[in-house]
Amino acid sequence: MAQLIGGLATSHIPAIGGAIHKGLQNEPYWKPFFDGFPPIHQWLGKVKPDVVVVFYNDHGLNFFLDKMPTFAVGAAATYSNADEGWGIPTLPPIPGCPDLSWHLIRELIAKEFDIVTCQEMLVDHACTLPFKLFWPEHAVAPVQIVPISINTVQFPLPTAKRVYKLGKAVGEAIRSWNSNLRVAVMATGGLSHQLDGERAGFINKQFDLQFLDSMETNPEWATQFTDLELVEKAGTQGVELLMWLAMRAALTVAGSGVRKVHSNYHIPISNTATGVLALETV
Repeated sequence: MAQLIGGLATSHIPAIGGAIHKGLQNEPYWKPFFDGFPPIHQWLGKVKPDVVVVFYNDHGLNFFLDKMPTFAVGAAATYSNADEGWGIPTLPPIPGCPDLSWHLIRELIAKEFDIVTCQEMLVDHACTLPFKLFWPEHAVAPVQIVPISINTVQFPLPTAKRVYKLGKAVGEAIRSWNSNLRVAVMATGGLSHQLDGERAGFINKQFDLQFLDSMETNPEWATQFTDLELVEKAGTQGVELLMWLAMRAALTVAGSGVRKVHSNYHIPISNTATGVLALETV
């Protein structure tokens, strides 16, 4: 059976891609953020995942307000990165893992998740930037991917409880996959931020730190909140923390525990609270 080795999470702010492209990682504005990654690079060099299941939110490349699936799973052989207008250089196509994709799709539907299956799927900065952060020396990360898009844009959003159940089902499906490959799960987005309206620039450090602590010690903590309560506490775009919740839920299968490899929190980057986290299953 496949080995679920751990989970990764990071913010995916477009400005990060610009900083990487311009070589600004050691500038005072950026250094506190990028300093959070070297310990995770070392860990990834040891555990060497073969496949990464990515929980992310699409920003209009595949879905828009007129057609917004709650959950969508990629089942493509490759995933192309398209120009989003942020001035970030596009990356070469990322290889998919269709065998795991279809296994996940079958298992999720069997567990009564109504998902959209995407045999063609563009990926935006929410999916691609984390790979440049976690594998900075590679033009394309040395892994295959399975992208899972979670709606954090069009209300009503999936509840935190529903997302947690999705993540747990994904973890169970990975564990039952007939393969000898090593699989990691990744979350991208957040933490607290709001880009529009009266609360533009809103950041909630206390909530973010509680949430980060819960990722290690109490993974179901955030499931107590409704979607609107999460907006109140984390901001309209801060609900991207749902991806983190799915990632963490995937690591709870079969009574697995986790060990924190490393975490980092820094505010602000482009009006956003940024978080980085790596957890290893034990």
